[in-house]
Amino acid sequence: MSQTPKLAPSILVIFGITGDLAKRKVLPALYHLTKDNLIPEGTKIIGISRKETTIQNVLNTVDLCIKEEGNVCDPTILSRLNNMLSMFRFDPLVDSDYIRLKDYLNKIEQQSGLCLDRLFYLSIPPQIYDQLIERLGKSGLNRSCLHNDNNPAKIRLLVEKPFGFDVTSAEELIANTNKVFRENQIFRIDHYLAKETAQNILKFRSHNSLFASQWDGRHISAIHVIAKEKIGIQNRVNFYEQVGALRDLVQSHLLQLLSLTAMDMPGNLTSKEVHASKLAFMSSLVPPSREAGIKNQARRGQYQTYRKEVNNPHSSVETFASIVLRSLDPNWKGALFQLTTGKSLDEKVTIIKVYFGAENPNVFSFRIQPNEGVDIDLLIEQPGFKRDLRKVKMTFRYEQDFADSSNHDAYERVLVDAIRGDHLLFATKEEVMASWHLLQPVIEYWENNSNDLEIYKNGSTGPDVNRMPNTFLSRLNTGIK
Repeated sequence: MSQTPKLAPSILVIFGITGDLAKRKVLPALYHLTKDNLIPEGTKIIGISRKETTIQNVLNTVDLCIKEEGNVCDPTILSRLNNMLSMFRFDPLVDSDYIRLKDYLNKIEQQSGLCLDRLFYLSIPPQIYDQLIERLGKSGLNRSCLHNDNNPAKIRLLVEKPFGFDVTSAEELIANTNKVFRENQIFRIDHYLAKETAQNILKFRSHNSLFASQWDGRHISAIHVIAKEKIGIQNRVNFYEQVGALRDLVQSHLLQLLSLTAMDMPGNLTSKEVHASKLAFMSSLVPPSREAGIKNQARRGQYQTYRKEVNNPHSSVETFASIVLRSLDPNWKGALFQLTTGKSLDEKVTIIKVYFGAENPNVFSFRIQPNEGVDIDLLIEQPGFKRDLRKVKMTFRYEQDFADSSNHDAYERVLVDAIRGDHLLFATKEEVMASWHLLQPVIEYWENNSNDLEIYKNGSTGPDVNRMPNTFLSRLNTGIK
């Protein structure tokens, strides 16, 4: 039986603590980890902000206890978290502020008498990653426990996607980051991989012999990874106008989920072997090429009110993207892989559908969110004299079958694994580059052509991907519901 992780006290420095991500995800995760006694005594959490403010001012703007009944915080836990938190005013473009921060962290360690691991969490716009990381190196903040010659502490850098905007920028970001931090110090966050069902994919495949021997292109005709959202871009106008759906979800989350689902099972589920197997599968995927191929394999759309929201009447940024891929791996000969995402659609759901067989397929679904769990569609003869077949669903849900177990939020798991130095949930630089190389032809084509952009109604199912030529959806007529 696996044990609850034992963590050593450390210093977590959150750049951008007053930003949207920190308020919605990181701070609530820290509260619940504190409640579950997973944040050890002696840990210090430093919130970095350009403006002078207090921790109380920051917490007053956060729905901190989102998993508690009535969203009411436990005052004892809140007090423990408050004792760990402090604010530090800091301008990322001012060199002297890095020296002040280094002195501040050194003082914390000297007072505690410990050499503490340091984690720098960049919850900031990706445009300033390079500048901040370079200055961390120049100021010596990429080293720890400078007051102790026998330094046992570690430095870790946590970065949020996007990891670049295309092949060239990703290469530059990786090269610049590796000048300051070693690869084993870098944790590229993909919180979809930390969700409970995503974590269960490899265990499910390796420990259920009914499916393990059938997990290849001879038995599986297609895999479809879908991430649909009801909301639009909300307050992410500047970000989304630069990124779009393909870069935002397909390049990162969806390709990672597909790789977990279709990769060869390694001998051991260690971080090193899992990443090697994921990379091998990503590298086997064939990029769409030439205009005809891209038009047949990629579809994009934009919801009706988008241009008004971004105040750009000529914007061709896609809010919906769907792409079909094939693999050169002989084990997946004939199988098709589809990745679909969209905003302002009819529902919020992230799901991986595995189609067994081509005619009347059995559909196996990993439901990532909401209502995390697993569904299996089976054909059963209906009672009566007609002997008609009917599709029925077998369902498993975490919240029902594991009601007594703690179900940690994805960001809670991300923080725990980063603190203990486990890279399993984080993207490697090789995976990042493989995903950009795969999508680069589509990115370039879409940047230079806008005549295939479809406008779809807010709250609809989006563009009809069944009409994409030569896709499994057109063959199976299953849609993306």
